[in-house]
Amino acid sequence: MENQFFKEEGFKLCSEMELHEFSDKFVIRSTDSPQQQHAFSIDRSDGILQPNIGDTCDGAPNRVFKVYGVVGTIRLLAGTYLLVITSRKDVGTYLGFPVFRVMSMKFMPCNGTLRLSSYQEKKDEAYFMSLLRTVESTPGLYYSYETDLTLNLQKICKLAEGRTRKPLWKQADPRFVWNRNLLEDLIECKLDTFIIPLIQGSFQTSQFTLKDSPARITLISRRCTRRLGTRMWRRGANLEGDAANFIETEQLLEAEGFRSSFLLVRGSIPLLWEQIVDLSYKPLIKIITHEETPKAVERHFNDLTQRYGEIIVVDLTDKHGDEGQLSMAFADEMQKISHVRYVSFDFHFYCGNSKLDNIQLLYDQISEEIEKQGYFLVDSEGQILAEQKGVARVNCIDCLDRTNVTQSFLARKSLNSQLQRVGALSSNECISLFSDIYEMFKTLWVEQGDEISLEYSGTNALKRDLVRFGRQTVSGLIQDGMSALSRYYLNNFHDGLRQDAMDLISGRYTVNRNGPSPFQLNGFESFSYLPVASAFLIGGITLTSITINQVGRNAHHCVTSILWAGLTAGAMAVVKANGRLFCSRPRLCGLL
Repeated sequence: MENQFFKEEGFKLCSEMELHEFSDKFVIRSTDSPQQQHAFSIDRSDGILQPNIGDTCDGAPNRVFKVYGVVGTIRLLAGTYLLVITSRKDVGTYLGFPVFRVMSMKFMPCNGTLRLSSYQEKKDEAYFMSLLRTVESTPGLYYSYETDLTLNLQKICKLAEGRTRKPLWKQADPRFVWNRNLLEDLIECKLDTFIIPLIQGSFQTSQFTLKDSPARITLISRRCTRRLGTRMWRRGANLEGDAANFIETEQLLEAEGFRSSFLLVRGSIPLLWEQIVDLSYKPLIKIITHEETPKAVERHFNDLTQRYGEIIVVDLTDKHGDEGQLSMAFADEMQKISHVRYVSFDFHFYCGNSKLDNIQLLYDQISEEIEKQGYFLVDSEGQILAEQKGVARVNCIDCLDRTNVTQSFLARKSLNSQLQRVGALSSNECISLFSDIYEMFKTLWVEQGDEISLEYSGTNALKRDLVRFGRQTVSGLIQDGMSALSRYYLNNFHDGLRQDAMDLISGRYTVNRNGPSPFQLNGFESFSYLPVASAFLIGGITLTSITINQVGRNAHHCVTSILWAGLTAGAMAVVKANGRLFCSRPRLCGLL
């Protein structure tokens, strides 16, 4: 499966390190090779990095433990924090190079000045540190010590020779480097052998045998960091045209000595809109009227065209309710973008009630463009045989569930064409004829959908059965219901904190010690009032139930029951009317 063209000698990072903890500093030392000793230190009082320290450390460290990468540094009010990878998992290879998933990370504090901080600064720092703990458990982070995961096969093959001898961070597409904001200090100190570009998204791969020939399918999704966020707190686009939940997915086929790549992208509807949680199950979608909206949409699609070529937009949203109004507004804006074709397909109307076969109706509308865009194909010598000339941009509201089902269908169509082109299948064969391979293909897409959904919504994807079985099962409906309830809870009571963590780690919010505290801007704090409201409601319901049970024994309990029931209903009405105030919401940045 590997060939010399892709395995050329290139830049390699330190892959195993030791962290030496001294009383006054941390020392990161490479243990890859005795002949190559790379090390740097970071002062525990002021966070200053000292590169190339060699063997100048005096005394024995208090503690030594193994780490697998330096993710970067971040400066808060009281000092600097160093983020390191403490465990990893080998998940396969990309173009012959090992790929690892981050299993755990840890922030090492270098904040000796915390004791000198004011009361408010200590309080703010405590909140920032809680965000760092959230960051430590960030899901879906992948990296390689030997190759750049941010670039797809077509870009890699078309870049100038000698690219692989540059440090990985210089090769990377900054859109997909999750830790780009954390690398500034390492870059400034020229610690290239320690700088690991991480991607967030998904990496799934599986090797199989097709007609006695080995083959491999790899599915890699790269999540854009330009409008990073959670499901309800990052919707639509900003004025620069960056869309929320924008993801490039590459399906890579390796078979018969060839490598073939098919790209798809997804992203939130690139208008200015919001859907603020307010305790209702499905919050109202609000389109933000702004004179810059047409320019933001134009910027978005000009950027896509420049990067990918011809764009076809597949909009899977409903055509009724507020979702339909958003879809209509999107369609109106797309009429102004002459170089992009827009196709509207009401997925729930056509494919609901397990009628997934009706997705062929969509494909019939776009098959000519999809086949014209094609895919990228290269032989073992690096000769380019075909190029992908454009991509399909697929969206629903969340760009998770309906989008994943549709993208998996388009990817299967392309995979059949690729296998036929390289001679692995005849012109009248398709992978659905080979049940074990077809199941493997569907599993890759289900697991990818789950991982992407986990990063954006906090739960696995819905409609997983439509990808795996082509229909909805009873167990699948139960799982979808549980995931939907989990999304409701997370969206309303947890995602504000997660959004703050993402804004902090991505650099959208910068800590400023000389500025006002971001937590003194409003007096109402949802996290302190919500438990009081919950306790009152639960207590009211409990007392109402108790007094109702006693009505038969004592008539005056009837009046008490009515009183408590009235108070409880009134409290519920107040909470519902002010639902936004009781929900977890971001405290660091605005929506746009």
